Amino acid sequence: MAKQPHIGVDETQVAPLVIVCGEPDRANRIANLFDEAELISENREYRVFTGKYKGRAVSVCSTGVGAPSMIIAVEELKQCGVTHVVRVGSAGAMQSGIELGELIVAEGAVRDEGGSKAYVEPSYPAYASFSLLKELDGWLSQQATPYHFGTVRSHDSFYTDDEDAICQYWNKKGVLGADMETSALYAVGRLRGLKVAAILNNVVLYQQDVKEGIGQYVDEVQVTMAGEKQASVAALEALIAQV
Repeated sequence: MAKQPHIGVDETQVAPLVIVCGEPDRANRIANLFDEAELISENREYRVFTGKYKGRAVSVCSTGVGAPSMIIAVEELKQCGVTHVVRVGSAGAMQSGIELGELIVAEGAVRDEGGSKAYVEPSYPAYASFSLLKELDGWLSQQATPYHFGTVRSHDSFYTDDEDAICQYWNKKGVLGADMETSALYAVGRLRGLKVAAILNNVVLYQQDVKEGIGQYVDEVQVTMAGEKQASVAALEALIAQV
């Protein structure tokens, strides 16, 4: 098989068990948790490492920002024989009481992004795979850090004119957090027969300024970086538990 045009790998270079993340440098940090890792490809926003974690072959692929680039990764990973994909991402809290560095496990996602709507009408649900949710819960329940299960909302812009009103609306509906990629992974991944899940590190408090929160994350505030590491380990443990 020829190499995929965007992620730059073929079926011999990527494991069936894959973590996806937005930021390319986060892929480096996740690969550092492997027992062994090799940089396989780097093209545009896509950086791919393959290696082993506790004896199981695993890969990590960055996807950049937003639904379209996530969907490209999902499609091309599927062509390479990938079977399970867990997103390790960041989110902004949509509820009070979710602290910085606490994790949100997305059982489902509101499809407020346009990428997945190019595939299927908005009434199609975006939901995670039970086998992965079960393993994420099992591992996280043994840790000291609080975590949250529920619905998230994926969207296409932080900077819409009515952002405050939008956030208040979804807050009242019980949505836990907002990101830009989870619903695309869930909807398109499901359509392509993949097992999918997402675990999101909270980097913005509810009603905190988005620029301020993301700026703190870029500066590697200790608590959010600890949350990212815990999310990454949880995803690896969930993946290698799959038969």
